[in-house]
Amino acid sequence: MADNLFDFGMIGLGVMGRNLLLNVADHGFSVIGFDKDNAKTTALEDSATEGTTVKGVPDLAEMVQGLKTPRKLMMLVPAGKPVDDVIASLIPLLDKGDVVIDGGNSHYTDTLRRVEYLKETGINFMGMGVSGGEKGARTGPSMMPGGNEAAYEHVKPILESIAAKVGGVPCVDYLGKGGAGHYVKMVHNGIEYAIMQLISESYVILKKGGLTNEQLHETFKSWNEGLLQSFLVEITADIFAQKDDKTDAHLVDVISDKAGSKGTGKWTSQDSMELPVAVPVIDTAVAMRTLSGYKDERVQASSLYADETQGEAPSQEELIAMVHDALYFATILSYAQGLAMLFQASKELAMDIPLPKVVSVWRGGCIIRSSLLEVFTKAYAENKHLSNILLSGEVAKIVKSTLKNTRAVVALAASEGIAAGALMSSLAYFDAFRSERMSTNLIQAQRDFFGAHTYQRIDIPGTFHTEWGQN
Repeated sequence: MADNLFDFGMIGLGVMGRNLLLNVADHGFSVIGFDKDNAKTTALEDSATEGTTVKGVPDLAEMVQGLKTPRKLMMLVPAGKPVDDVIASLIPLLDKGDVVIDGGNSHYTDTLRRVEYLKETGINFMGMGVSGGEKGARTGPSMMPGGNEAAYEHVKPILESIAAKVGGVPCVDYLGKGGAGHYVKMVHNGIEYAIMQLISESYVILKKGGLTNEQLHETFKSWNEGLLQSFLVEITADIFAQKDDKTDAHLVDVISDKAGSKGTGKWTSQDSMELPVAVPVIDTAVAMRTLSGYKDERVQASSLYADETQGEAPSQEELIAMVHDALYFATILSYAQGLAMLFQASKELAMDIPLPKVVSVWRGGCIIRSSLLEVFTKAYAENKHLSNILLSGEVAKIVKSTLKNTRAVVALAASEGIAAGALMSSLAYFDAFRSERMSTNLIQAQRDFFGAHTYQRIDIPGTFHTEWGQN
């Protein structure tokens, strides 16, 4: 094949890299992929759709030399040192104006560092979040690119062609400067953690209310046909229907309750504290995954602290309606906290993240896609500068309609000893957010009492300190 034949290159031909590259090829672009593992380069070519131009090579220089200029390539390798190693290998092979995309789950601070480092070479480096899993990569993911806007224009036709579409609109857009792409993906994953935790808490409350797996399947299936329509509710319904191939049990009942994580939810929680922005539902979701790992201690504690049932339980029909509203309420609160974090980070970190575009990109292809994002899209269309989605009049109507049942579910969980920390923290955040006056005036007094940290008054401007106990 002649030089400069290929439109797009991929470094790393694992399942995600291979599927994305095949997706690009299916949309009429010629592609070339690099991986040191010959089995993966062969798998790439063997998986190609007939009539597409797809090549796999085990030599990085060969791949780079085979790309049209300005070269456009993506890497999908593990975050951290592997990304830096690939960049070091690419620098001698690339020219000024070439575009390199990191499509992995890198921390945004690493992306910022790499953007600045490569500026000196004239190479355009972009961080891009990709959501949708292996299937999404092949059929249409949601993509969140950030970095140099001029560089984005070079890859825009390719990315728009392979992205998921909602109403004909591609679920990809330029989302801001520097590390914005990976920052948006980080917060996306934090919201994902929160919603997964909320769904799992809803499941436990319903199960302890007597619902069988068959009933849970039907309940979540019906929810997915209404206000709660979302990818995560959809797959949850399917999970309850799945039988174990080794026993006669439902698979969900034989899966360990020790949940793992890859760190992105933790990053969201940590970085929110640096801004600072309160994201307690995400914080709780991270903490609950950590707590799930304490299996031996939890088994011991369960024998020391027996369940205590308090009062009369609602009927199953009433319980399903209550939990539906509580899950809807708390899901809104999860998005609200994540979007508020993006709003603040956009200003504090000078990333210029366009929130209307963020919710549009999330509407299809990604793990947190949901019908709620259409509501948020309308809210931002009315006011693109919303600091918190809860300040939208339309969102407020929805929240208020679910509030009574949310309070009832939280009270029920507390009285029955059900660990529903994410549902509880969503309600606590809401009640604090809507409070014209919080209890923190007492905290200010305490801080001044023991540490002379000073305080402000509500009646006189300025900063004050009191010699406490002198009355």
